[in-house]
Amino acid sequence: MDEAALRGWLARASGDDALRITALTRLSGGAIQQNWALDVEVAGQALRWVLRTDAPAVLAVSHTRPQEFALLRAAREAGVTVPAPLFLCEDPAVIGRPFFVMARVEGIAAPHRVVKDATLGGGREACVAALGRELARIHAIRPPRADLDFLGDPQADAALAAIGGLRARLDAAGTPRPVLEWGLRALERKAPAPLPPVLCHNDFRTGNIMLDAQGVAAVLDWEFAGWGDPHADLGWFCAKCWRFGQVAQEAGGIGPRDAFLAGYGRPVDAARLPWWELLATIRWAVIAADQAARHLSGQERSLELALTGHMVPELEWDVLAMAEAL
Repeated sequence: MDEAALRGWLARASGDDALRITALTRLSGGAIQQNWALDVEVAGQALRWVLRTDAPAVLAVSHTRPQEFALLRAAREAGVTVPAPLFLCEDPAVIGRPFFVMARVEGIAAPHRVVKDATLGGGREACVAALGRELARIHAIRPPRADLDFLGDPQADAALAAIGGLRARLDAAGTPRPVLEWGLRALERKAPAPLPPVLCHNDFRTGNIMLDAQGVAAVLDWEFAGWGDPHADLGWFCAKCWRFGQVAQEAGGIGPRDAFLAGYGRPVDAARLPWWELLATIRWAVIAADQAARHLSGQERSLELALTGHMVPELEWDVLAMAEAL
């Protein structure tokens, strides 16, 4: 990264020609985007920011950084706990690709730590109730929204559209996945009726939520957000694949499902949740296979991406069990 070019751009964006970068360090995680810890001195004040930009190879379904910046602004205006979006650069000449800068939030997001620490977020029940409230604020954002017009018009049937999208990705990958195809067919046969669309985060799960001792510090990673059925986010958060070994804690491996839904506080059709949890499991299997393909193709050599592909067989076992019970 060209630190001199970045410093010059930040100086102009912040209005302080004397701005200094005191530290710039790549953060761990971020299989789809890159995050950099950015320490600066502005007007004599030490500030801690995060620079977020594209990874060398990105998923086609991921939003661009300008679009994610707009989503962060909309979420913050709706009262969702997100890092303050500060500056957006759409000029790839500065660091080689577009990026945005947001305030750095302190807390813990690493899922293996979150699910094992019963004190985070004020305790397990309090924590998942607070997460339910955050999700309700997200779902209060509804179309039409001129600032989110890049999301397009909502699908007439979010459930069938989700099935079609996953089937298309399986076809494009070219690797036979009969268990996942079978699961999609089971979903297709029992698809729920459409509901009025809301903004779905579409990756609201343990690992994308930063917690501290008091509660939710930030909801992160908005690159998949779009209009959809609110049960999609509920099912994604509660799916077994996102409990990180704490299977008994049905809300993200953190706490009980009932406390999470109570915090959500909006009408929930419990009969829809198994359907969306199965779809979540298939979707994660498709994403895991896609991430492994990024490594195998040579686009982005990464042990993390390679190991992600090894999750697919276990997810397929879950698909078989869940589809049978649907």
